Amino acid sequence: MQDILSHLYAEWRFIARSQFLSMYWISVLVACIFIFPILWKEKLAFIKILGTFLVFFFTYRMLIITVPYTTWEINIDFLFTKQKILLGGKEWVRNLYLSVFYLHIFSAPIVLLAGATQFSRTLMYEKAQWHRNIGKIYVGVILFISAPAGLVMSFYANGNIVSKFSFVFLSSLWWFVTFWSYKLIREKKLIPHANWMLRSYALTFSAITLRIYMFAISKFDLFNTWTDIEIYVMLSFMSWMPNLLLAELLIYKSFSKKLMQKKIIA
Repeated sequence: MQDILSHLYAEWRFIARSQFLSMYWISVLVACIFIFPILWKEKLAFIKILGTFLVFFFTYRMLIITVPYTTWEINIDFLFTKQKILLGGKEWVRNLYLSVFYLHIFSAPIVLLAGATQFSRTLMYEKAQWHRNIGKIYVGVILFISAPAGLVMSFYANGNIVSKFSFVFLSSLWWFVTFWSYKLIREKKLIPHANWMLRSYALTFSAITLRIYMFAISKFDLFNTWTDIEIYVMLSFMSWMPNLLLAELLIYKSFSKKLMQKKIIA
């Protein structure tokens, strides 16, 4: 218990020293004041509120990861593993990789938060314009920024040809299912749209599941007999395949039909 309290205190001090993170949590507090009363009107309200808070928390963890890169240094954290590209390669490759890298990581919190709002029944019915506008932001950022940037990065992924293939496939699939969900809603096909949006957000959440796995592996010293390449290849698939399988299970259980039922009746 003391270790947990010490960790929370250290985390609070870290946030307090950062004006950017302090503003993020103030914004979260304000958002929760408006969002939680809306969610209380829905079925399984407590679970949805807990889920919303977890999305905010995981987005915060993503922001923690991105903050060091605002110094624009190229020898820190993940970029340290890309020194061969950044220092030993051609200048156009270096500039291209850095451009798509920054676009990808800085757009991640936007799509995580925007996508999470799309499964609120109350927002769909009572604040339909908000639902549509936030959905357009989610789709637009993925189609024109996050997925294309992720695709370019995939060709330079760590590991081997297998991990590169996994990330290329993930980025391409992410773009396709997001585009298809948008196409379906333009055709007024509500349940198919919800199904494909569920698949899209499952792939969006791979950014979080990848880092949860990485944290667990380092924290509990898992796979200590595996090489770094073997671990990375495994993570390149485990970051998104279980998410997609869960989405397919929810679709099989008619999650989207139940979510859109009121709209169909109306």
